[in-house]
Amino acid sequence: MTVKIVNLKVNGVDQAFMAKPATTLLLALREQLGLTGAKRGCAQGACGSCTVLVDGAPVVSCLVPAATVDGADVATVEGLADGQQLSDVQQAFLDGFATQCGFCTPGMIMSAEALLARNPDPTVDDVNEAISGNVCRCTGYAPIVSAILDAAQRRRSRVSEEAH
Repeated sequence: MTVKIVNLKVNGVDQAFMAKPATTLLLALREQLGLTGAKRGCAQGACGSCTVLVDGAPVVSCLVPAATVDGADVATVEGLADGQQLSDVQQAFLDGFATQCGFCTPGMIMSAEALLARNPDPTVDDVNEAISGNVCRCTGYAPIVSAILDAAQRRRSRVSEEAH
């Protein structure tokens, strides 16, 4: 079995680890790098609880062989906050009661972050499409969609204030 050294930039920090061919990005993040925000749900790419951003795009990390993303920039939910200051999306989820058990929350937040990076003024349909690969069994989705729209507004307001 060939082991490969994988180099990634994870949440802005250069990381290197050994990966066997069967090592998924999710497994590497959780077990080798200690980043447990992304959750192992279905392990088939259908629930979205393991969603992280690879070079800015949301991916289900349970399906991505770690060796195939060598050199990539990976963002996880742990990297969103600035110290004690939560990201707009994290704070909107908290304020809008968009979590219950919390298992899907990191994947939902990462999908929302990717959406807002490419579309700062999304519609409800845009949000629904962006989170369509994420399954939540607790909230009924309405609070999640509202929180993402709220986060978009917060981000637009902050950017506008910073411009003036």
